Amino acid sequence: MYHAVIMAGGRGERFWPESTVSCPKQFLKLVGNQTMIQSTVRRINRLIPAENIYIVTNSIYKDLVKEQLPKLKQENIIIEPAARNTAACIALACAFIRHKDSDAVMAVLPSDHLVKEEKRFINIIDMAFRKAKSGNILIALGIKPNYPETGYGYIKCGPINKDLFCRAEKFVEKPDADTAAKYMDAGNYLWNSGMFVWKADSIMKSFKKYMPGLYDSVINIEKSIGRKNRNRVIKEEYMKLENISIDYGIMEKADNIFVLPCDFGWDDVGSWTSLERLNPQDEEGNIIEGNVFGIDTKKCIVKADKKLIATVGIEDLIVIDTKDAILICRKDRAQDIKKLINEMKENSMDLYL
Repeated sequence: MYHAVIMAGGRGERFWPESTVSCPKQFLKLVGNQTMIQSTVRRINRLIPAENIYIVTNSIYKDLVKEQLPKLKQENIIIEPAARNTAACIALACAFIRHKDSDAVMAVLPSDHLVKEEKRFINIIDMAFRKAKSGNILIALGIKPNYPETGYGYIKCGPINKDLFCRAEKFVEKPDADTAAKYMDAGNYLWNSGMFVWKADSIMKSFKKYMPGLYDSVINIEKSIGRKNRNRVIKEEYMKLENISIDYGIMEKADNIFVLPCDFGWDDVGSWTSLERLNPQDEEGNIIEGNVFGIDTKKCIVKADKKLIATVGIEDLIVIDTKDAILICRKDRAQDIKKLINEMKENSMDLYL
């Protein structure tokens, strides 16, 4: 059977001050009239029944998940005892899915990405499911880049086969601007979307080979499901796990990875400047929301909460007003919002985060 795992434990810090610890990015309506997680579930539900869709999150977001996804069964909300990155998150979901379905094929999806062409997306996921069933392989969805993005990881790919898949030759980290331009010129690099498809058994074999400690813990968790000591075992075993991404832990090491090049209007909506690609702009190139009035204001992102934001003679700025904080940031420094948050934590300003 087909299953979907939606990872929803992130903090979305680059969208501060709107994205906060208590209500992070995936639970916000950043694009359209649904929250990011609602859109993700609705989209994959076109292919996979709700009983086979799982949300992996942490305890403080459990109520938010239930509130925003009321039709999802409570047993399909998997709670991480601690933040341990995507390798542990995926492995924990594997334990629950394998307990339910020993022949499961699963898609792994972030909860906070945008997909504009949903029909094409569903066709791509279906292609990946059928390919994944064919053997012990791991499939990554690679996005055809249309500009030299420095905020994404990339996958270097081999020639495309008759079935439209190609071999992954190398996973590379977020590049600088010059390197990203070279990747674009080379033509055989795709953005790493963070979306994967594989048989549950296939990814477990990779965990056993490349992350044996994690594998042993997940086997113990799987054995505990359905027993009275389940929660205790999950907590004890999960706390042992390494804090590492699936890219570092598995994808950069495995030799059985196929990539499916995709183009379905994808965006990871990673920072405030992402909105420029996704929302209409006024005649001066501004994105304006809420009670905003300005003169000689150009190429800005301005979002008001309740009070008026008035602007005069500004350009290329991000101005975000919320109940608790106001952010003023140059657009070319949007990625440094995460650095700002780390500094605020060090200065005991968690009240505003």
